[in-house]
Amino acid sequence: MSIIRAIIIGLIHGLTEILPVSGSGHLSVLYNIFGLSVSEGEMFFDVLLHFATLVSIVVVFWQDLADMVFGVLGIFSFNIPAEDKRRYYPSARMFLMFLVGVIPLLFIIPVKKYVDQLYYNTVFVGICFILTGLLLFISDRFIEGKKTGKNMSVLDAVIVGICQCVAIIPGISRTGVTITAGMATGLKKEFAYKFSFLLSIPALFGVNIINLIAAVKEGIQWSYLPAYLIGMVVAMVVSLGSLELMKSFVKNRHFSGVAYYCWLIGALTIILTFIF
Repeated sequence: MSIIRAIIIGLIHGLTEILPVSGSGHLSVLYNIFGLSVSEGEMFFDVLLHFATLVSIVVVFWQDLADMVFGVLGIFSFNIPAEDKRRYYPSARMFLMFLVGVIPLLFIIPVKKYVDQLYYNTVFVGICFILTGLLLFISDRFIEGKKTGKNMSVLDAVIVGICQCVAIIPGISRTGVTITAGMATGLKKEFAYKFSFLLSIPALFGVNIINLIAAVKEGIQWSYLPAYLIGMVVAMVVSLGSLELMKSFVKNRHFSGVAYYCWLIGALTIILTFIF
């Protein structure tokens, strides 16, 4: 693992894991068509890359996470009078919606090994890129919703959570499909953006635990650690920038431009599959 290669992979990871263009889909193309990805014996680098993305999301949304934690603690505290607990209700309710949205992730476990095989089918991945582009194009045309954590329903949270599970398919963007689903249920676009990334935290944490166990079994090449760490820092910095860019896309309804990119990369993926 060279430092240049680590930087390139970190840059790609930081962009595609946050922006609605499917990180797994891009890695599938890079690995299967161009031969550029985390190779055998380097799974620990993949762990560090996902950790970098996780940290960047926690940094941006730490206040929302803290509010939910204190909201739940306030509700169940014996030292706070019942009438004073009302101020904690919105944050505690938000935590409940978050919890409901996370539960569908449990259903991924039995099917994950089957879905992972799709990673090597680049024609299928190309089609999924095109579908992601279609979702993004449609999302820009939704009427602005009014729901937030204070009045979204359990069904809204379940729908977004299920859509996050669908995004395990390579080529389907997690951020794209969850934000689109949130807006379709009537969530305000800025809240749909926030709720999408809050739900990504346990998803990324779970992926990291699974990959860390696999990396330890595979063996860690400690001689590559300097390159790994540089790639991780690049991924973290780029992820932070990508989160701000995503916020701008949602606020100004600029997903159509990303949709065109997804259609282009999808078509190129299918074409290149038959060339190579």
